Amino acid sequence: MKLTVVGLGPGAGEDLTGRARRAIEEADLVVGYTAYIDLIREEFPGKEMASTGMKREVDRCRMAVEAAAAGKNVAVVCSGDAGVYGMAGLIYEVAQDYPPMDIEVVPGITAACGGGAVLGAPLTHDFAVISLSDLLTPWEKIERRLRLAAEADFVLCLYNPRSRSRSDYLQRACDILLQIKSPDTPCGFVRNIGREGERAVILTLGALRDSTEVDMFTTVFIGNSETKVLRGKLVTPRGYLQREG
Repeated sequence: MKLTVVGLGPGAGEDLTGRARRAIEEADLVVGYTAYIDLIREEFPGKEMASTGMKREVDRCRMAVEAAAAGKNVAVVCSGDAGVYGMAGLIYEVAQDYPPMDIEVVPGITAACGGGAVLGAPLTHDFAVISLSDLLTPWEKIERRLRLAAEADFVLCLYNPRSRSRSDYLQRACDILLQIKSPDTPCGFVRNIGREGERAVILTLGALRDSTEVDMFTTVFIGNSETKVLRGKLVTPRGYLQREG
């Protein structure tokens, strides 16, 4: 029995690593969130696949662990990296209730890296990744993380910035950051990273606060005090030229 947790990258397809592709090809069963299964179904015709909808993560993991316990080679697929807001941790938690099995995590390109590459090089120095979803984390804790990360002058990468039920969360986050950071701070966002309809926008923190284009398929980048726009790309210097100068 073997259970592999696979990161598909931000858009699957060309962003799928060799290890990820091999793990899916070797699996008897592929399990994932419905939208992620749809991303890879055409690439792996004839492969047995099973999916669950949003907010059924525990059911999905139990389905995969039970299939592996029954002797199948199972791949659980996640968007981006399976260990970054993915299913890897939950798989380990759920598997504690079953006989010991071989679990392998196959890394993938997370949205921070995929979106950062589209925008230029915003993550060249220290950065923090924060999800604005309060489904599993109290908003008060998210607020504190935003404030402390801004005070520490991290570049920020925001996941899950807005949804229908959380339409003002990005605005609320920006209001917190604007207490500490300049409204002219260079920022950017990328929608549908690595997928059809990919769109990247560079703007200021002040403009980001009032943007209506950001949704759950968007990753947001907020620069630090050194971040700048160079020939239309968002860049955070590491400091090499400054050291030589």
